[in-house]
Amino acid sequence: MHVVVRVNAREASTWSDANVIERWNQIYSVPDGDVSASRIVTWRARLADLSWFMRCINERLARRANREDRCKGRFWEGRFRSQALLDETALLKCMAYVDLNPIRGRIATTPESSDHTSIRCRIAGIGGHLLPLDCKTGDEQPSIPISYKEYLLLVDWTGRALRPDKLGAMTPNQPPILARLGLAPNDWLKEMQHYGRWYYRAVGSMHAVNRYCEHLGQRWLRGTTQLKLNNANLLG
Repeated sequence: MHVVVRVNAREASTWSDANVIERWNQIYSVPDGDVSASRIVTWRARLADLSWFMRCINERLARRANREDRCKGRFWEGRFRSQALLDETALLKCMAYVDLNPIRGRIATTPESSDHTSIRCRIAGIGGHLLPLDCKTGDEQPSIPISYKEYLLLVDWTGRALRPDKLGAMTPNQPPILARLGLAPNDWLKEMQHYGRWYYRAVGSMHAVNRYCEHLGQRWLRGTTQLKLNNANLLG
């Protein structure tokens, strides 16, 4: 299971106590009577915490799977692993990687026929729970920096080009988004093919990864060596 999420702790800090109680009650039962202030503080923090988000999802899936299989015990192999998406390119790269998972796994042949993916929800018009693509409504609602049409073209082009029998066949017809992001088609495909091996804790440009290392107080992250090699190839 792959999930791309946006954690907005700043917005959670603006919720009223009643809003926090209402949101928490949608996940767990809130006890009758007055709720203590300390409990509301705990709930507010958990509603903006990635670990608790994954815990809620995984717990319900595990209970349902065990109920269907009529068994008990541990369902997931281990704890989830997360990556920080440091810039817009990293966000689009991760989204495309996730949306193409069923095709790579030979579960589906096209994005629009792949179940349980965000791109199929957007195509079917049932993606209201997803962050909008290139929203231009004039409000301050956050959006993903690519139009709906361009994202469909990007995923479709990437999915067909990554097939072993058609690798690079569509390179001359690259979508405009690649040129606008300053990405060479072959480099994009190479990173998509090796996404799971090259990136670990963070995904982004060399500059963004260096800044993230400084934020963590570290000098190096897994994947920085490969980024340096890619930059050297581009400069060469």
